[in-house]
Amino acid sequence: MSSGDIDAYIAGFEGEIRDRLLTIRAILTDVVPGAEEKISYGIPTFALAGKNIVHFGGFKAHVSVYPVPSGGPEFEAEAASYRAGRGTLKFDLRRPLPTSLIRTQAELLLRRSQSS
Repeated sequence: MSSGDIDAYIAGFEGEIRDRLLTIRAILTDVVPGAEEKISYGIPTFALAGKNIVHFGGFKAHVSVYPVPSGGPEFEAEAASYRAGRGTLKFDLRRPLPTSLIRTQAELLLRRSQSS
């Protein structure tokens, strides 16, 4: 699978959802340079050295990024209002997209993958 698969996935959405997916993808491309872009578990995924790092997806009224890593108190406090279950940050379309939180989430996930 390739980045074209993610292009097709994103193209399946319109308006605000598509815009948010493109924003998330741009953040992840910046944070995880050289990552393989693929579809895994039916959603866009960034992987390094064959290991999935971060997933994201679009839905009717929100977008989500998975998984949620452990972080410091500041990250945990900011992430708390977006948690949907243990492993998901869910971003409702009625609220601004917290791009700095998504960037921090991706950075933490990348660090975790490099240390394991």
